[in-house]
Amino acid sequence: MIHPSAIVSENAKIGDNVTIGPFCLVGDHVEIGDNCELKSHVVIKGHTKIGRNNVFFQFCSIGEDCQDKKYAGETTYLEIGDDNVFRESCSIHRGTTQDQSLTKIGSRNLMMVNTHLAHDCMVGDDNIFANNATVAGHVHIGDFVILGGMTAVHQFCHIGSHAFTGGGAVILRDVPPYVMVSGLKHIPQGINSEGLKRRGFSSDAVMAIKRAYKTIYRKGYTTDEALEELSQMTEAHPEVEILHIFLQSAKRGIIR
Repeated sequence: MIHPSAIVSENAKIGDNVTIGPFCLVGDHVEIGDNCELKSHVVIKGHTKIGRNNVFFQFCSIGEDCQDKKYAGETTYLEIGDDNVFRESCSIHRGTTQDQSLTKIGSRNLMMVNTHLAHDCMVGDDNIFANNATVAGHVHIGDFVILGGMTAVHQFCHIGSHAFTGGGAVILRDVPPYVMVSGLKHIPQGINSEGLKRRGFSSDAVMAIKRAYKTIYRKGYTTDEALEELSQMTEAHPEVEILHIFLQSAKRGIIR
């Protein structure tokens, strides 16, 4: 169903059972999958491909040109998976040619009111961005990450799966998987053990991740020393492997 006040390009590809509400705008190169809903006043532009069962609340801006001053009108892309919810006034920008020309969001994410995802970001599945969380360009975020309200993530940072940031956190370096970051002091505060239990991690797995956290943050090791000990732990506890891989690839250094 398309409301009479909505403007939908004849070149847009609209799937089955899509609802486009009052005063929405859908541009030429947009693809919207089956069963999506645009509540009202939603703008979707650019080369934007959206999967199935996504819901966009009022005043969302999806697939707009990025705010990078190097952007000069090149063709760039946004891809969104399935079953995501974008609450009021979310803004998601396409990529730039300085990276892969692509911003990509996985499936089953919840973007709360006024969240912003900048150009060239890569976001996995099952994440929650609370109100006013802002993510700068080229950021990579894993799966099951929670960004507390007012979290600000610096460009090029990586946030590992199952990490958690408190409200008002300012992320200037990479956040390893499982780690919780205090909102006020922006420092590590242990692992997200409660979240891991809710997702079915065993008690043994949680304890192994806690030991890995202590290896990184409590023993005074250099990164190379921590990597060596984590490597030994991964044989018995595969859950530690993503910490090991993340630490090897952290380019901005990790939060301390």
